[in-house]
Amino acid sequence: MRVLMFGWEFPPHIAGGLGTACYGMTRGLARNGVEVTFVVPHAYGDEDQRFIHIVNASDVDALYGATGSDADDILAKMSFIHIDSNMVPYISPEEYDEYHKKYVESGQRVWSTTDVWKQRYTFSGKYGANLMEEVARYAVVAAQVAKELEGQFDVIHAHDWLTYYAGIAAKRVSGKPLVVHMHATEYDRSGENINTQTYAIERAGMMAADRVMAVSNLTRNIVINRYGIPADKVVTVHNAVRFAENSTEAPERGVKDKIVTFLGRITYQKGPDYFVEAAAKVLKRLPNVRFVMAGSGDMMNHVIRRVARLGIADRFHFTGFLRGEDVHKMFQLSDVYVMPSVSEPFGISPLEAMRSNVPVIISKQSGVAEVLDYAVKVDYWDVDALADAIYGLIEYPALSNMFASKGLEEVTNLKWNDAAAKIKAVYETVIEENKKQ
Repeated sequence: MRVLMFGWEFPPHIAGGLGTACYGMTRGLARNGVEVTFVVPHAYGDEDQRFIHIVNASDVDALYGATGSDADDILAKMSFIHIDSNMVPYISPEEYDEYHKKYVESGQRVWSTTDVWKQRYTFSGKYGANLMEEVARYAVVAAQVAKELEGQFDVIHAHDWLTYYAGIAAKRVSGKPLVVHMHATEYDRSGENINTQTYAIERAGMMAADRVMAVSNLTRNIVINRYGIPADKVVTVHNAVRFAENSTEAPERGVKDKIVTFLGRITYQKGPDYFVEAAAKVLKRLPNVRFVMAGSGDMMNHVIRRVARLGIADRFHFTGFLRGEDVHKMFQLSDVYVMPSVSEPFGISPLEAMRSNVPVIISKQSGVAEVLDYAVKVDYWDVDALADAIYGLIEYPALSNMFASKGLEEVTNLKWNDAAAKIKAVYETVIEENKKQ
């Protein structure tokens, strides 16, 4: 079986859990006999291609003309998403300035269906202010990739809203079935104050798909109830965790204090402010504790100011965004890991912490809570319960050791090979259904 897969990022160049999930998933699919061609907007050349073939969309020449072709039809259908949208970027101001400079200097122009042209787009592969433009152009390139690979894939798989229109374009060109993967909805990212353009893309992608894969039952219910997608079209496939091939020695600790870690984007969705409030309560009872916030995001300055006002700055550490081996080292240094997410479709980071033999506290409002028994679960808003849980795991070694050992045993059984087998079964179903049409 061969899959044409569209993603937005791939390790080691990632901004969050999406790239990590794609890596584990594609490795698992390879072990289940599935060949994956993985398309990303911008490849760097150092991606691990032992299990997949990576296509760099920035290297693809899109060739179309005003001849009533499938490509023109796709462009006409999708033109409404070609807008200037000042999305909140994940990249730094310095990175954005450099990206924008290159964008202007490139002289790229808006696509037109009134003339024949050959265009190679240079994608940033980031999440900057021209994100909607890149999403639209990525769909154009996706159509070209699908046309060039005609007969070389059986099913299309698109990850998250950024690639849904790419998946639709590839489906229209090839006639192959489309599976879209919902890793996070706009309601998870923004609460009730959703970006209507993002919501429209998410809904259009799911409506056009032959199957929608949700990373949890929590996400599946949102897809059905908030987006109006038929229930029989949406299946849940929980994420998993990949164990490192080469276990490294734990780094040397420079302090004797206990370390409690938050690792993730510092945004509303992840609940960083609840972590800070709980930390202040714990420090009133236990002075020998240090709290680490590893990540970056639009709430960073707000959190730093709050830490200062609470008078706990000498007990609080900000590492910035971590990736790769640095994430693993951070978990190895931690005594407790906390994920107080307001709305978390799944949440791979607790699994990674448990893999490092660290007891975890997670919010009940997370998809990963559906598959874990040996994690302390609290409501994200219950700061007192969160503080009590942290206190208990620090002060009672027997409790901490039980959650760590049982958690490691539990997470060992959450393998990407098993998740990939379920994904392969979804592929087989839609391929068979497509043949009957």
